[in-house]
Amino acid sequence: MLELLSNYPILGAFWMNIQLTLCSAIGALILGTILAIMRVSPSPALRLAGTFYVNTIRNTPLTLIILFCWIVLWGQLGVTVSDNLTTNNFWMAVIGLSVYTAAFVCESLRSGFNTVPPGQAEAARSIGLGFRQTISLVVLPQAFRGAIAPLGNTLIALTKNSTVATAASVFNASSVMQEMIEFSPDKGIAIFMVIALGFVVIVFPMGVLFTHLSKKLAVAR
Repeated sequence: MLELLSNYPILGAFWMNIQLTLCSAIGALILGTILAIMRVSPSPALRLAGTFYVNTIRNTPLTLIILFCWIVLWGQLGVTVSDNLTTNNFWMAVIGLSVYTAAFVCESLRSGFNTVPPGQAEAARSIGLGFRQTISLVVLPQAFRGAIAPLGNTLIALTKNSTVATAASVFNASSVMQEMIEFSPDKGIAIFMVIALGFVVIVFPMGVLFTHLSKKLAVAR
């Protein structure tokens, strides 16, 4: 195992997975929050658009979405985020991961909306607050508290899904595992143990943290 760590850039590959996760989590949280608001909006058109997005993206393979960003957005339409090829591939993967994960963030937040008593929104409207103010000032803060656990599960899934960035030629844990298997096929068990252990080290603290937060921030009924 130590030989693998010294001969292959395993730590650097996992650091790339962490960067993909962090950047994609920010994008997915922003987009997912907008989608969740659309899905509870009084406007039928916004609700329909939000529902269509979530149902379409959730039923589309992540690999296909990342390949679309890489081949179509960059390769065919010439959309670039950076002049550096490696950096541009990274951001194409981030866009794909964000677009995909946003659908799950939206559903997690919708579950959080369900924990907010209807009387909260009714009270906000009774004092003259509009939909935007009611959502941003009253409902959304409480929804985030109620959605801590499912949001944590979504972040853990995103961490593992970050390996699919290999489809956009982004070097990460999946790439280094393929390289190790190709050049050190006699160390198959050790290779799988190293990669599995790496994800456990990353994911396990997330599970502990979000479990603690969900209990600490739970709204007393």
